[in-house]
Amino acid sequence: MLTELSIRDFAIIDQISITFHEGLTVLTGETGAGKSIIIDAVQLLAGGRGSVEFVRHGSKKAEIEGLFILEGKNHPIYQVGKNFGIEISDDQVVLERTITANGKSICRVNSKLVTLGILREFGETLIDIHSQHETQSLMDPESHLELLDLYDPEAMKQSKTEYSDLYDRLGTLKARYKDLSENEQEMAHRLDLLEFQLKELEQANLEPNEDEVLEEERSSLANFEKIYTALQDAYNALYGEQKGLEWVNSARNALDVSSDYDAFIKEKSEEISNHYYALEELTFSLRNYSESQHYNPERLNEVEARLNEINRLKKKYGPTVNDILDYMAKIEEEIEEITNKDSHLAKLADQIEEVEKDAYLEAQQLHDIRIKNAKALETEIKNELKDLYLEKATFSISFQHITDYDPESNQRQKLHKNGFDKIRFLISTNAGEPLKDLHKVASGGELSRIMLALKKIFAKHQGVTSVIFDEVDTGVSGRVAQAIAEKIYQLSSSSQVLCITHLPQVAAMADTHKLIEKAESNNRTSTKVEELSSKEQVVELSRMITGTQLTETAKEHAKELLELAVTFKSKNL
Repeated sequence: MLTELSIRDFAIIDQISITFHEGLTVLTGETGAGKSIIIDAVQLLAGGRGSVEFVRHGSKKAEIEGLFILEGKNHPIYQVGKNFGIEISDDQVVLERTITANGKSICRVNSKLVTLGILREFGETLIDIHSQHETQSLMDPESHLELLDLYDPEAMKQSKTEYSDLYDRLGTLKARYKDLSENEQEMAHRLDLLEFQLKELEQANLEPNEDEVLEEERSSLANFEKIYTALQDAYNALYGEQKGLEWVNSARNALDVSSDYDAFIKEKSEEISNHYYALEELTFSLRNYSESQHYNPERLNEVEARLNEINRLKKKYGPTVNDILDYMAKIEEEIEEITNKDSHLAKLADQIEEVEKDAYLEAQQLHDIRIKNAKALETEIKNELKDLYLEKATFSISFQHITDYDPESNQRQKLHKNGFDKIRFLISTNAGEPLKDLHKVASGGELSRIMLALKKIFAKHQGVTSVIFDEVDTGVSGRVAQAIAEKIYQLSSSSQVLCITHLPQVAAMADTHKLIEKAESNNRTSTKVEELSSKEQVVELSRMITGTQLTETAKEHAKELLELAVTFKSKNL
């Protein structure tokens, strides 16, 4: 769960640090006090899109930091950390996001710099934010398949991976077939270019690692004098009268005289003898190598010329000789493919047909899993909607253009990146009314309830650490508001829930109630956060019920809401 949130120089926030707890935390306050700004900050922390507009006026950067405490070693974020080489210890993850005034974004996970994409992968496993925009996305049929697949992702994981691999391979084969079969003139030009390149490379007569060998030879030739002098100096220091070898031999003879009388002297005498013979052999090697050295300026010119030719080819075909040879092998293969185009097209066609069959079989497997999940999801959503006073609602998941793949028939569904399924969420909110698309039937309040039902179902399947609702209560009131409050509380039993609300029914259900207010200092507006006591919560609920004017009736109503919340919680322990 999100335990600590620190925000500095973000929008109208100067500096705040908020401690969050388990269960349901409600954030309330007047419009414009900064409630949604706090959610915006959390969204950026989870990898959302940033903007310089978030940086507080007059500041160099906005900084957001969040501490998450994990429960159990099976949380999916451990695998995410392993994928990106980020250690997660003490069951803690710290996400950091900095946005500078010039638009740069700096992201860290457990103090390690990461890209925004990596931060987003961590954020998606920790935080699930539900906003007004997400409710609108529920009306887009294109998002429905993705939502269905979230219902039981583990059941689909293997089939999705296998299908994706086949789909990508199929796309590659079809693109190659298209390139090879279309535009004869372009293919002829391509063949001319490849043949020219191949001729040039064949004439170069390159050898594997030739550039490395020549670079080493050039270094030796260019530094001949230094090398020869070093060999001579080393040899002279070791061999000759009063030289190194003679002194080592004297030491050996001195110990050898007494070696029969002392075990230590005998051991060291043998060691010196071994070293003497090794040094003597090394000395002769230095002499022989020195005698083999001959300065050859003509060979140096030849090496320089050859390296210049190789470097010219490197600019066109690859950074090393081995890379150039690899490219040469590829163009030989492509020339052969273009020259014998018809046979290769036939081979590609066979491969496409084979991979397409496998892809359809895997897409059918995905379809079968989705059918099973859809039935289970329909049942769960209907039950959740009953609790939200949509007891007459009928929810259905419609699969469009579904046919089994038959290799002997021409009826094939067009494959896309997620298989061949296209689905729509259909609903009827009144008895006797036909099922229709969500956007044709559902009002804003109904959409909020449907999304809340989905969130409650998905929370137990996804294992998200923190669920955040930004004004999920839009368009509802009365008993529906109470039902939403109860549903949000039930959700908080399996995940930490943070909720911005204007409904006193939801606020009364809070385990922790935080008040967001504006404050002015030195002609600057800033946001402050205060955790309310029981008495302060009664006052805030009264304000939410009546507006600015507090009355005794409102206070009694607030106390009654709190008592109802306590009763409900005790029944749901």
